[in-house]
Amino acid sequence: MKKVLSLALALTLSLSLLAGCGAASSSAPASGSTAASTASGDSAEPVTLKWSVWDIDATAYYQPLIDAYTEANPNVTIEMVDLGSTDYQTVLATQLAGGADDLDIISVKDIPGYSNLVNLGMLEPLKSYTDAAGFDTTQLGGTVEQITVDGDYYALPFIQSFWVVFYNKDLFDAAGVDYPTNDMTLEEYDALARQLTSGSGAEKVYGCHYHNWRSCVQLFGILDGKNTIVDGTYDFLQPYYELILAEQDDGICMDYATIKTGSIHYSGVFYNNQCAMMNQGSWFLATQIAAVKSGESLATNWGIVKYPHPEGVEAGTTLGTITSLGVNSKSANKQAAFDFIEFVAGEEGAKIVAETGSFPALSSDEALDIIAAVDGFPTDENSREALNTVKTYLEMPMHEKSADIEVVLNQAHDNIMTENCTIEEGIEYMNEGVQAILNA
Repeated sequence: MKKVLSLALALTLSLSLLAGCGAASSSAPASGSTAASTASGDSAEPVTLKWSVWDIDATAYYQPLIDAYTEANPNVTIEMVDLGSTDYQTVLATQLAGGADDLDIISVKDIPGYSNLVNLGMLEPLKSYTDAAGFDTTQLGGTVEQITVDGDYYALPFIQSFWVVFYNKDLFDAAGVDYPTNDMTLEEYDALARQLTSGSGAEKVYGCHYHNWRSCVQLFGILDGKNTIVDGTYDFLQPYYELILAEQDDGICMDYATIKTGSIHYSGVFYNNQCAMMNQGSWFLATQIAAVKSGESLATNWGIVKYPHPEGVEAGTTLGTITSLGVNSKSANKQAAFDFIEFVAGEEGAKIVAETGSFPALSSDEALDIIAAVDGFPTDENSREALNTVKTYLEMPMHEKSADIEVVLNQAHDNIMTENCTIEEGIEYMNEGVQAILNA
């Protein structure tokens, strides 16, 4: 149900949202960057590492990471193997299940994919490696703890994405309403959205906008840390469905069925000045910046603030996704593969990721300042401050049956939002369906 911003490459980064296909191999020689020497670099023994990825041509950070690492470790050659983005996890699992030992470094796209690879024994346990290297996993913002299984972890996060609110300053100005703040409760957010709604037909401006993902509604409910989306009981979701269905019925947000049947993408709604506020992931920053530069986005005066939160929850609490790197359990180059992963997930790798406009899992003021300095990023202080998070909950937490659980949650969400069932009936469907999965 996820990802997770070179400064001059914001346009290139936006292409990373496009689906890739096919399988290609790309050799990556060293070029002019610097990086700390690692254990593999201390040896003259040459080693070639193969790195499974998706969308080589559309992803800005792959090559800079490789260039920096191989310059400091000239005995290492890293070849990227593009498995395509659409069915990446399926293709990867199929290859590994066939006994593939030619892949060394494994990109893990999402939590269900991670869970599957761990369950099948396809990833090397990494705790002993990080302990030996003295790598502090706590610097990755609590994400490692959230993917730990029976005291060990099988990947290190290096990219994160988290949810914020994008808002259109011109629409706020036209309505004479103050801009949203970085400490906005859900009640305050709802009130603002109602103030910003105006017009009808082609001139309609919605106060807020939600895409048709279940995460746009359900994940408000886990921000207090009392529940998770895989617990098997979902009564806690009722007030959030009530809030957003009321907005939908009152015309404060676009109708879910209209979005779904019309295949309306959230970007177009924001680009065309059709909504004053939009809950969306940090991945949209580079896309919006590029669209303003190209003229595709008419929302040229915009900003971001922190995600709205329930009463009693600290501002800066949000939801997110991670992209991680693991070691193929059948690799003949496990230590060398880990050395590269340690570099990518560490401080130097984080700086390189930030310079390409993406958010590193290892968040620091330096990395956030780099992202905020991207040409086209909003210059107001609130937008820079919005990048500081205090707690990020994974959209889909680690669970061995997460993929099956997601199917049930998606079905119930669709029925509730199209009002094919009541909120109570939808929640009952979730409770019974997920409990059956958990008990199987």
